[in-house]
Amino acid sequence: MAAAAEGVPESHREEPVRDDAAVETAEEAKEPAEADISELCRDMFSKMATYLTGELTATSEDYKLLENMNKLTSLKYLEMKDIAVNISRNLKDLNQKYAGLQPYLDQINVIEEQVAALEQAAYKLDAYSKKLGNHFYFCSDFMSTLLPV
Repeated sequence: MAAAAEGVPESHREEPVRDDAAVETAEEAKEPAEADISELCRDMFSKMATYLTGELTATSEDYKLLENMNKLTSLKYLEMKDIAVNISRNLKDLNQKYAGLQPYLDQINVIEEQVAALEQAAYKLDAYSKKLGNHFYFCSDFMSTLLPV
């Protein structure tokens, strides 16, 4: 220590010891060794490969999900097509049966019109007979007053 103190003034020889925890000491920045950089590159590429594999797997799973949804949708459309074909076939059968019944329905309409006309005639006949009955009753009353019993 004496050799170091020869060229340095006494005031600069000893530094006071600081007990301040807030003061940090600086360290010299050192470049990592070549072997460490190679290892870090391998680690980075390994992690990048894992990340890309995960991304591609997720995308692949999305496409598989879409494919399954498309298959299910296609099956539902096939079911709906079968239902529509059955409805169409049943509608054609129903229209044929209706066409077969149409002459009978026309006859029923004609009979209904005839019954309505007959009913009107019956009402008229009833009204006429009531009129005749009243007239006959009036005549019999009149005759009974004329003829002695």
